[in-house]
Amino acid sequence: MIDKTVQSLAAAVADVFDGATVMIGGFGAAGQPAELIDALIAQGAKDLTIVNNNAGNGEVGLAALLKARRVRKIICSFPRQVDSQVFDGLYRAGEIELELVPQGNLAERIRAAGAGIGAFFTPTGYGTLLAEGKETRVIDGRHYVLEYPIRADFALIKALKGDRWGNLVYRKTARNFGPIMASAAKCAIAQVSEVVPLGALDPETVVTPGIFVQRIVAIGASSGARAVA
Repeated sequence: MIDKTVQSLAAAVADVFDGATVMIGGFGAAGQPAELIDALIAQGAKDLTIVNNNAGNGEVGLAALLKARRVRKIICSFPRQVDSQVFDGLYRAGEIELELVPQGNLAERIRAAGAGIGAFFTPTGYGTLLAEGKETRVIDGRHYVLEYPIRADFALIKALKGDRWGNLVYRKTARNFGPIMASAAKCAIAQVSEVVPLGALDPETVVTPGIFVQRIVAIGASSGARAVA
């Protein structure tokens, strides 16, 4: 019987190792798997490479992971905003490495990893510092830059509901990076508000098929997994 549910947040992230590349879903706070991030902080893995749209807000969630000095490098498209003081401080002190990737390129590089695409050409970034050292080509009179996929050891994502096979549905824009990150990681871990019985999800609404998800943990009021063990 296929059952990808785990009983606690701590168990879900127990094998994240030092130096791992971890994708974390979310567009700011929308869709960010805050409880899984807290579990990762408690777990203690360090020297992580984090792939995310931004570099954390305030001092919670992803920002808390940075503040705990667990991140060696971050790959993102929007590192600075009004409440990114944790990242700003670390970056100015030379304590974190940044790879800046335009948002469309970030999404496509992650998607390419899940789709098995070896590389792709994009006009975004051509002629800027972001293209330095990269292969370029003229195609139909337009300049392009060669970009490579971003793969991860783990992906931490948030969905609305899932079943024990790992099929996931999302809540509105909280969907954002979750589906492509799940397909681009060796081990995708999803936190959901509710694990429902098989057949309860309309197949037409399933966004992430269970084949891309290795673990699922419920954080709803009745799940018993709301607090990190």
